[in-house]
Amino acid sequence: MASGGQSGRTALVTGIAGQDGSFLTELLLEHGYRVVGTVRGAPADPLGSSEHLRAQVELVHADLLEPSTLTAAVADARPDELYHLAAPSFVPDSWEWPAETIQAISAATGTLLEAVRDHSPHTRVFVATSSLIFGDAQESPQHEDTPCRPLNPYATAKLAAHQLVAQLRGHAGAYACSGILYNHESERRPESFVTRKITRAAAAIKLGLEQEVQLGDLSAIRDWSFAGDVMRGAWLMLQQEAPDDYILASGVGRTVQEFADAAFARVGLNPRDHIRVDPDLVRLPEQTPQVGDPSRARDRLGWDHTLGFEELVARMVDADLEALTARGAPQGQ
Repeated sequence: MASGGQSGRTALVTGIAGQDGSFLTELLLEHGYRVVGTVRGAPADPLGSSEHLRAQVELVHADLLEPSTLTAAVADARPDELYHLAAPSFVPDSWEWPAETIQAISAATGTLLEAVRDHSPHTRVFVATSSLIFGDAQESPQHEDTPCRPLNPYATAKLAAHQLVAQLRGHAGAYACSGILYNHESERRPESFVTRKITRAAAAIKLGLEQEVQLGDLSAIRDWSFAGDVMRGAWLMLQQEAPDDYILASGVGRTVQEFADAAFARVGLNPRDHIRVDPDLVRLPEQTPQVGDPSRARDRLGWDHTLGFEELVARMVDADLEALTARGAPQGQ
């Protein structure tokens, strides 16, 4: 392993305000990095999950749909490491705006890689891609060489970004890595995601604020990890002698029902008394379970999880209980 993370190194993080950006930034600061983060709006705007880090980072405006701002961010920072995390995160929206999705994900990735080549060739680049690139891969678990058959515009855009990384690495010798990220969660995940929807509902029902939660397909399978662990894997990818692509996943598939069972068990409730299936939320069944094989990351990076599945769910439920109680909610029985 090459040395890295010493005091004095600079990291540029796109999407610093999100869940992943906040965990990564905490890690980088612990290692003594100067951290420059990009924000879509003005630097003075609310910083989301990284608000508590504002005084320790530098912020610059950069919009995925404005290529010149991305190029300027790279040219000005000339970072030792670039972590490209920013992207539209709500997959169904990609059906409404497929062209914008392609521009915000694949074109923006191309712009950043081009900016590194032209203005900061020493920069090591991490690009966050997605397990959705595999789509109907017809094999599970998936590994780095599994054939990709994306099933929506978001996944298609992520696959283009993934392939750009490999092509520029092979053609131009760029130090660029693609992190194929499976579902990764924390208490910082927005409530629009099913995991936070479940943990917040379990907490709210325990506190007597709500009676039930409506969900979709409880049999859907996902491979869940702790977001902090996944971001540590991203950092480890840029500390190696040679760049490569890695799956960051738990290697275990669990259903939405299992996630709900763990969340409600944390507060001593039976989920079947409080969950209602909304047919409008049920999607077509997936042909290939989204489960990743993290063997390469474990073998080459020495990467593993610090939080198991039950610990992760408990952490999220506890955080929701604390947040709701802090807002003045009554204590549950």
